[in-house]
Amino acid sequence: MIAAAAPELSVVVPSVNGWADLEGCLTALQRERDHVGVEVLVAERCGDMVRAAVARQFPWVRVLPVSPETTIPQMRARCVRDASAPTVAVIEDHVLVPPGWARAIITARAGDVRVLGGGVENAATERTVDWAAFLCEYSHLLSPQTAGASEWLTGNNTAYDRTLLLDLIGLLDAGRWEDAVHASLREQGVTLWARPDIVVGHKKHYTVAEYTSQRYLYARAYAAARAAGTGVMRRVAYGAFALALPPVLLFRIVNRVWATGRHRGELLRSIPLLAVFVAAWAFGESVGAWFGDGGALARVK
Repeated sequence: MIAAAAPELSVVVPSVNGWADLEGCLTALQRERDHVGVEVLVAERCGDMVRAAVARQFPWVRVLPVSPETTIPQMRARCVRDASAPTVAVIEDHVLVPPGWARAIITARAGDVRVLGGGVENAATERTVDWAAFLCEYSHLLSPQTAGASEWLTGNNTAYDRTLLLDLIGLLDAGRWEDAVHASLREQGVTLWARPDIVVGHKKHYTVAEYTSQRYLYARAYAAARAAGTGVMRRVAYGAFALALPPVLLFRIVNRVWATGRHRGELLRSIPLLAVFVAAWAFGESVGAWFGDGGALARVK
């Protein structure tokens, strides 16, 4: 096993979904440590039971306890501050990295590549609700992606030059998601690089009520941040416009997935649930624009 004294890669994992998800994530990362110097930092807000389980089964993991109301961006910031490797990779507690992932990230960061993002595939394939949730959130990643400079990267399979994240740590502390971080990096002239060949598995099991709630909460928090500091009329218009989004969002998802020729059966079975999810999405944006966050960001998982 590679010594942990001088890690080549720091992996940031916000723990928000409990032990069942986190155990699989850490098991996959443990395999990577046999080939690459990897340190794993888990910002943990679920409580003592999860923390004790990590300490017992994965004693090499650095657990950073945080309060339950800490947002995911703030959890990422907590880990970035404690990271020691020159490259910091950000994933989620329900993400499964494949064999060779860590080495691929480090190799891809060679030269002038300071920020890169990989692909995401569904690894929860047995239930329609999990397919519907995945397609709602990641349909844009199913189309063939071109490696190279990109305007957009996913937030849960992304690697950064650590110094860049430290310079923008205030955005994370303020609860801003990766879209704000990436926009700021682009403004500074930093190129975002897409590496769709570096793929992770998204293995998250939902109930219909849970994902509907999460889609609403994320959309509300996103719209509140986007509308912050704008005038009343602009917020009113934003919220009204968002109410008209469900058919547009549903059409985009169906069109994207169908065009790929992949997962068409899963898509057809998912359409009723997708209609529910995009309605929650649009409603959340409206509420966020009109009434603000209301604590939504702290409840996103």
